[in-house]
Amino acid sequence: MRRIDLTKAQAARSSTIRDINRQFVLNYIRDREPISRAEIARVTALQRSTVSTIVEELKAEGLIEEIGAGASTGGRRPTLIRLRAAGATAVGVDITPTATTIVTSDLVGRVLAREDVENSPRPDEMAARVVGRVREIAARDHLGAVAGVGVSLPGLVDTGTGRAVYIPFFRWRDWAIAEEIESATGLKVSVDNDANAAALAELWFGRPEVSDSRDFIIVLVAEGIGTGIVFDGQVYRGERGAA
Repeated sequence: MRRIDLTKAQAARSSTIRDINRQFVLNYIRDREPISRAEIARVTALQRSTVSTIVEELKAEGLIEEIGAGASTGGRRPTLIRLRAAGATAVGVDITPTATTIVTSDLVGRVLAREDVENSPRPDEMAARVVGRVREIAARDHLGAVAGVGVSLPGLVDTGTGRAVYIPFFRWRDWAIAEEIESATGLKVSVDNDANAAALAELWFGRPEVSDSRDFIIVLVAEGIGTGIVFDGQVYRGERGAA
């Protein structure tokens, strides 16, 4: 009978929980900044000690910063925190039927650089062109560390594996674009349908009258028509990721 190392299993579980809590806190800071540690703990139901530990880690990594004291509710004035724009950069790749646009942005979504890349009729050549540009961007001294790459494309995507299941305009099937970029650059890559990516951008960085509602629909009209749905602050992809 196979023996299970419970110590390793418990360590792996604890690490996973820490990662989830860390992402939870970082996302909440992005959505509600400026915000205090106490407010994060109150709304997320995490222990204050857990929130404080995560906040200190994020500060040490340069991802967030303290900006002063907030209003008092009867006791000591809380210290407010927010994302540090220069803490990291991200690369966005928007593949459309006519061209591919590559942008570099800071941590709060401000575009730092933008360029267009000519499309290729073959997915392997297209991936090579994107990889070449991403490598050049990551090597630029004036930019902060590249945290990752986001790819949007007009087709059916398996977000779990980062594969383009089918792109109708190009007639490309089962394109492992995330794997190709990750293996060539060492960067984490997320891939999504263009309409879902537009909905996520609106949720994170869009107009408050839209993003604050937490429930909205984006209709993307280009060479085709796509719909991105946000429900309760989450992009809705359906049971099979094709919504």
